[in-house]
Parts: sequence; C-alpha cells; structure tokens
Amino acid sequence: MGMTMSQKILARKAGLAHVAKGQLIEVPLDGVLGNDVTTPPAVAEFKKHGFTKVFDKDRVFITLDHFTPNKDIQAATQCKACREFAGEQAITHFYDIGEVGIEHALLPEKGLVIPGDVVIGADSHTCTYGALGAFSTGVGSTDMAAGMASGKAWFKVPEAIQFRLTGKLNKWVSGKDVILHIIGMIGVDGALYKSMEFTGEGVASLAMDDRFTIANMAIEAGGKNGIFPVDEQTIAYVDGRTSREYSVFEADSDAEYEAVYEIDLSAIQPTVAFPSLPENTRTPGQWGEVKVDQVIIGSCTNGRISDLAVAAEIMEGKKVAKGLRCIVIPATQAVYMEALQKGYLETFIKAGAAVSTPTCGPCLGGHMGILAEGETAVSTTNRNFVGRMGHTKSGVYLASPAVAAASAIAGKLATPDQV
Repeated sequence: MGMTMSQKILARKAGLAHVAKGQLIEVPLDGVLGNDVTTPPAVAEFKKHGFTKVFDKDRVFITLDHFTPNKDIQAATQCKACREFAGEQAITHFYDIGEVGIEHALLPEKGLVIPGDVVIGADSHTCTYGALGAFSTGVGSTDMAAGMASGKAWFKVPEAIQFRLTGKLNKWVSGKDVILHIIGMIGVDGALYKSMEFTGEGVASLAMDDRFTIANMAIEAGGKNGIFPVDEQTIAYVDGRTSREYSVFEADSDAEYEAVYEIDLSAIQPTVAFPSLPENTRTPGQWGEVKVDQVIIGSCTNGRISDLAVAAEIMEGKKVAKGLRCIVIPATQAVYMEALQKGYLETFIKAGAAVSTPTCGPCLGGHMGILAEGETAVSTTNRNFVGRMGHTKSGVYLASPAVAAASAIAGKLATPDQV
C-alpha cells in the first residue's frame, strides 16, 4: 500500500522506507515553536528535568504574540520569562514587541518553515504550515520542552482524508469559506487525529493565503494536520525566504484514505459559523437578521495582506455602523507596513475602525476586544466556543474578511453585495 503526503514526510524524516497508519515513530524536528503563553511552562519542564541547552538555537522559535503588548502583570511576567530564556539560550528566532507577528503568519513569512519540514508548536494552529507542504502540528508545553531538549518527537502516524478540489472560487469567496464549508460538512471531530490532504486541479486556483487559512483550521475539524501539495505558487512563496533545501512529496497513487470528498470550489457560498461551534455553518439564505456589536479582522487565520486588501476594498468610502466596534489587526509588522503603504490603514481609520499592532489579542479572549454579556462579534478568527472571546453569554460568528468588513458597515451579518 502506498503512502500519503504526510506519511511520506514522516517516513523520510524518520529514516524509514515505509510507515503505516497507527505506527509509532520517532522523528527529528526542523522546528519547535512556542509563544508567551505556552513557552513559560515548557521552560519550567525543560529545567525541571535538568536540561541546560536547547538542541539547536536556530530551530527553536519563540513569539510573544498572545497577551502582548502586555495587558497585565501576569502577562508581563510570562513575557519576561520568555525573554530571559531566549537570552540564556541565544535563541536566534525570538520575536518581541516591535518585530513580532502572530506566530503562524510570522514563521512562513520569515522562511522558517519550508516544504518537507516537520515542525511542532505549542499552539493548536501550528497545522497552518501544511499550506507549504510541511508536516506541522500542535502539541502541549511538555512536548515542546522535550522537543527543545532533544530535537525529536514521537508521532502516531495518522490516517488520512482526501479532499479533491475542483473549479475556482467566486468573487468575495475565500479559503475561509472553503474550510468552514468543509467543517460544516464533516463536523468538528470529522477528521480526529487524521491528516486532511487537499488535492485536485482546484488547488492551483487557491492563493497561498487561502491555503494558509484552510490548513490553519484543520484542527477545528479535529485534524492532526492539514497539507497541500507543493506547486509553482508554493515554490514562488518560499524562494527568497530561505537558503535551505526543501523537499517535495506527492501522495502515491495507491495511498489509502479513510474517506474522499469532492469539493467544487465554484459552488461554495459565503459561509459563516454561528455560535458556538465551527461546524454550525450557514450560508446567506440561512442567516436571518443578526445584529453585530463588534467586528474583528485579523488573526493567524485571516490577518495577511490579501485579507486586509479585501476588507479595505469593501470599506473604502464607507463608515462603520454607528454603535459597532471594528478592530483591524495586521498579522505581522511586514503586513502592517504594506497595508500602511497601500493606504489600507487609512481606509480603515477613515471608516471608523481601530487598527492594532500585531497580536492574537481578542481571538482567545485575551485583550483588544473582549465581549460583554449579550454581545455578538463577527470575527475572522478560527474558534467560536462558548466564552471564547469574552462573556459566556456572548456569541462569535466566524466569517471571511469580506463578510466581516460588510458586516461592519451594515451593522448586521451581511455579504459585500448587501453594502
């Protein structure tokens, strides 16, 4: 029996000719990631077990992005611990205020993850890097500590689900709508500990930012990872960002999949996940009248330059609805600068939106946009569990940047064609 893309990457890294689903293997790592929330407990475990040096100062990545700029003393203490550890270990890729970005947008942008890599991160959305043809997955802080010390991790080889993409997306429809459509179809546990592999002629029509968004939310279907084949777009993205050699893997023609789904991209409509699960998806005819108190445009899912470009196009010359708060968060400093140069930030500010420095902030109910009881938000983030963005009696509607921007103008859940 042949191997899937993910299985081929794991086999090569482990030095094995073949791996099969369910097999336990030890794999050398190309990168270990932590943030200001998950790194301090990992450091505590690292030191508790007597380790004094990380396996490779160039392959441990630490980003201070969740509760930064520090919102309180606890957040400041966590970040201080990260700074001290990064200094002790001479960590090359340590990103603090002024140069930080939201981790899953920053690492690809910096060329720290490339095709064929195996990367773990103490954050569930580490699966984002599958857009580059890498095997990447989230782990706990204890596994991060072990990875920092040994440069290795144990994996149970995942079985896979194949999503064959055909056609092209219509205007105002994006990768966010694709992954919400899929999660709505298979459920939040539909890919539990499975590799979600995206193939087919439709892949070529998806921009890299769409692929990052889709891979990012594989975890919202329970996936171990999401992964795309490497094509000309992938190579164009990677070239100039790294001097390392990358490896390209394709699934074997006789690879085994637990299920195969055919997805016609041209048939996908703007899709929103209603509270309080990403699988609770609806299309415009099912939305009804949903009053909105807050709109968030940003995050590791949708804070890249193409996301801001779409939002700015819709908001140009318009005003945010009276009584509605709209917060725009560029995912990295480079995205912030490009958005500034292209006039997007001016568009947002003139429309009545607030623009933040890069931060995860409101996505996890941290800061920069907490919801009160009874309030609702339309957000381009990736998770809308009960209390995710504030009060347990608030509601989060997950949407694309296009729908989020239109909703900010309309004051209610809306499509761009409605404003």
